[in-house]
Amino acid sequence: MTTLPPSRPAPALVTGARGGIGRELVARLRAQGHRVAAVGRDAQTLAAVPADAHIVADTTTQEGALAAMAQCQEQLGEAPALLAHCVGNTLIAPLHRSSAAQIRDVLRANLDSALFVLHAWIDALRTAGRPGAAVLVSSVVARIGVANHEAIAAAKGGVEALVRSAAATYAPLGLRINAVAPGMTETPMTAGMLRMEAMREGAARQYPLGGLQSAGQVADAMAWLLSEGAARITGQVLAVDGGFTAVRPLVK
Repeated sequence: MTTLPPSRPAPALVTGARGGIGRELVARLRAQGHRVAAVGRDAQTLAAVPADAHIVADTTTQEGALAAMAQCQEQLGEAPALLAHCVGNTLIAPLHRSSAAQIRDVLRANLDSALFVLHAWIDALRTAGRPGAAVLVSSVVARIGVANHEAIAAAKGGVEALVRSAAATYAPLGLRINAVAPGMTETPMTAGMLRMEAMREGAARQYPLGGLQSAGQVADAMAWLLSEGAARITGQVLAVDGGFTAVRPLVK
């Protein structure tokens, strides 16, 4: 009787890898045996992320997204069956105080990048004739109205719509496409907002489970959505928010 060798874990591409969530996800995927290509715009900070390949690219442009995918295939030897797109920024300001440049920057970093990276990934796997799984990052502000978040809510709402439509289009090819929607999360991007203890305590009180999400907790959810354990899940947005968008905290 011939015994087939165990299958090799699929290669993965993580964009925004030098951010809090991206860095944590790279570590989790590599611990599971995946070869991971880490993508970011700054070569120096990206080099500090332990990964199997480091790719400097601006994925907010179509050219940058295509270049990142091509370099990933070159350095890892094949198209990444797993994709985690963690690129993004935020803007906390009412719409009437948001400049056109600020709005455009939020849409570019969050929605444009998601469209271009997902496009490049789908093309690569269609060419290779392989199944795969992708996970993008939305936000609770796309799921429930939060004051002073109009630009980022619009961008992340677009990401969620993209996930559902692309999941429907490419399910016949064996491509699963999902997203996570974190609440306030401890990352370098939120460090400035959470530096004041009053701000931190006020934010934490909004979550029924109390406290704030860690980047590692969000990365855990993303890693699961990319895993075989989530093989029957596609077109979904998983809220990682301590109950913020589903239940109200008990007021004592």
